[in-house]
Order: sequence, then C-alpha cells, then structure tokens
Amino acid sequence: QVQLVESGGGLVQAGGSLSLSCAASGRIASINSMGWYRQGPGKQRELVASITSGGSPNYADPVKGRFTVSRDNAKNTVSLSMNSLKPEDTAVYYCAARLRERGRLERDYWGQGTQVTVSS
Repeated sequence: QVQLVESGGGLVQAGGSLSLSCAASGRIASINSMGWYRQGPGKQRELVASITSGGSPNYADPVKGRFTVSRDNAKNTVSLSMNSLKPEDTAVYYCAARLRERGRLERDYWGQGTQVTVSS
C-alpha cells in the first residue's frame, strides 16, 4: 500500500516563510508528477505547484515568485518552500503524486493534508 505523509505547516505571520515536505512510501514502482494542492475555507481545492519526474516545475499564478517546489527522486519526496506568505495563502495543503504501485495502474494518491495559517 502506498502512503503520502506530509510534514511542516503551522502558523506564521504575513510576510513570513514556511516549508512543507511530503514522503511517498510503500510498493512504489514509479512516480510521475508530484505536487501540492490547497483548499482554503469555503473554497475548492486548487493546484499550488507541481513538478515532473524530470524536475520541471509548474506554479499557480498566485504563488509564482513566492513558492518553490522541489523533489528528491531517490527519496520519493517533494517539498514546498513558501516565502512572503499572505493571509490568502491560509489553507489545508495536500501533497499529491501520480504514481504506479507495483502490480497496479498509475493513478493519483493524496496525503492527509496539513494546515497552513497566515495571520495578518
């Protein structure tokens, strides 16, 4: 069974920084893309940033220039460095990975979510 486990998050003042990490474990055959989504209060879940297996990042417009996504293919981890945080960044952040579990077809997997709260 595959698991995505997130760490990091918490409470920070506006203008501050936080980092999130996510580790994928289990019977993993291969990992395609990895990334982060978020869901703010009363909002739909949205893409924050993603990164391909080759290391090409993609960012949502609201976080461009402030957030940096990275991954370590050897450790099956993905990280999100968040700078210049704004109150509107407050959300539950979810790690996601498109991967193939051994003996199964490729599909999306999700972490349990971690809260990020930015105070004004």
